[in-house]
Amino acid sequence: MTFNHRKSVTYRLAQAAKAHRARSGVHLSRIGLHPGQEAVLKALDETDGQTMSQLAQVLSVQPPTVTKMITRMSAQGLVRRVASETDGRLARVHLTEDGRARIEEVDRAWKRLEKEALAGLDEKDRKRIRKLLREIERNLTATSIPDVDVDDVADVELVEDDAAE
Repeated sequence: MTFNHRKSVTYRLAQAAKAHRARSGVHLSRIGLHPGQEAVLKALDETDGQTMSQLAQVLSVQPPTVTKMITRMSAQGLVRRVASETDGRLARVHLTEDGRARIEEVDRAWKRLEKEALAGLDEKDRKRIRKLLREIERNLTATSIPDVDVDDVADVELVEDDAAE
């Protein structure tokens, strides 16, 4: 029997993530941001003056990605880089007034997106989804993931979803 990936949880998760990114892009473009830039603003709002390495770690991206993002955001006037007085190789990233002002707009965009994504779900379902997604995230980011041979595992049961399939 072949594995029908389109009915797997991980496929649905990937499709939901793609839809989320596309929809967030619509909301963010209305406030002059690209996807990912809002996360930089929020990270700096929590802890201003982070290094590029710190931002890369917080955002779970590679340092070159942060460099590109900060260069673009600096040109937009949202952040500024300040060279370290003690280490010339080190720069800290700070929010500008324009960047700080954009935080409220980001929060409103995220609230709209949350409302759209969870329409029709009651609070119990929302809490359950948050819990399950945290568990999936922990599983996928674990430092020691057991190497599982799929041939040794019973076939994954894929539950039919009459409403979606």
